[in-house]
Amino acid sequence: MKRKKTAKKNNGLNHSANGQECYTLNSEFQFIQELRDLILKSSPAEKEEITARLQKIGRIKLAIIAGSFLDWENPQNTPTDLLIVSDDLDRSKFGSFLKYLEAETGGEVRFVVMEKDEFNYRLSMFDRFVRVLLEGPHEKLINKLGI
Repeated sequence: MKRKKTAKKNNGLNHSANGQECYTLNSEFQFIQELRDLILKSSPAEKEEITARLQKIGRIKLAIIAGSFLDWENPQNTPTDLLIVSDDLDRSKFGSFLKYLEAETGGEVRFVVMEKDEFNYRLSMFDRFVRVLLEGPHEKLINKLGI
């Protein structure tokens, strides 16, 4: 007796080559944007953790997150993911901080570090980099410059 094979509806459950179950998300799902935002958006607790870690790497005058931290759809619309303005930054601690951020985000973090004088000069000259960053979606984690 032969069984007729019927087409099974794929409900997002697939099997990999080694037999493990894998799930896929239907890109036509009605609430896909809300689900993506829920999963990928930084929570206030995560931002507090980032701020606490930033304060341990030196005397930070200004720390701004943007790009992939806030706009997962179009991170390339902002010139950087992280801007730090500091005259006294411990480079080894900053390297460890970057590794932490990249582990948390699951990818590379684009960053810029400037001294206070350079940032103030660029701000006063309406530098394109600074202007695009400040006009686009961003969040100030530390702001001792009153920007």
